[in-house]
Amino acid sequence: MEITEPTPGAPCLVELGTSDVDAAKVYYRQVFGWRAETDPRPEAGGYTMLYLGDAPVAALAPLYMSGQPTAWTVSFATRDADALAAAVTEAGGQQLMGPMDVFDLGRFAVLSDPEGAMFSIWQARSFAGAGVLNAPGSLGWVELATRDAEGAKAFYTRIFGWTVGTHADYPQWGLDGADFGGLTALDEFYPDDVRAHWLPYFAVADVDATAARAAESGGMLLVPPTDVPAGPRVAVIRDPQGGSFGIHRVGTEG
Repeated sequence: MEITEPTPGAPCLVELGTSDVDAAKVYYRQVFGWRAETDPRPEAGGYTMLYLGDAPVAALAPLYMSGQPTAWTVSFATRDADALAAAVTEAGGQQLMGPMDVFDLGRFAVLSDPEGAMFSIWQARSFAGAGVLNAPGSLGWVELATRDAEGAKAFYTRIFGWTVGTHADYPQWGLDGADFGGLTALDEFYPDDVRAHWLPYFAVADVDATAARAAESGGMLLVPPTDVPAGPRVAVIRDPQGGSFGIHRVGTEG
């Protein structure tokens, strides 16, 4: 990710909605060394921030919608959550949870694109988002998997103003040419039950060692450590509760 601090239109945080917050705290500490701090206020509902040193890098939350699976959600920064949520609806997406304030921290909404890929938006107030990006143990890349690549390009460039790289096999999302993510087409090789989704990739110093740690801690390797042709070394992992995420060797994204 060429963007290294929260920037309007770019990823600013990732949040795991999970069926077992306490187990997730243990698992991700073992995999990435993250430290967990749960907001003690009852109205916070057990929301937990994950830190790398003193810098926030991700968050955990209990499942809060009926039928919600354990999954990571990518949050994109915005200057106006209400206006952007309205733009999503106008462009054919949905508001799964309309804009609302989170204490004095900011304002957010949970949305989906026309193919159903869920994401959230964050209008910062006292909390900007991740304190570090694209360093070992932090968010380094985001990837949209979709069955309608052209529709996704039209939707996201319209609502966020993203650029789309010209890589024929792997278009890349960016802001003014600074890439932060990519697009994978869900073609005939993917089972029909694989739905459109966003997948976060965390940067690591050693993909093989991190993948081994993830598996030994109870996760499943969906994609074992692999060298992408003309790209980075990556792996994709499912945590014990079912949340999937990727890892890539730091400095090789894009």
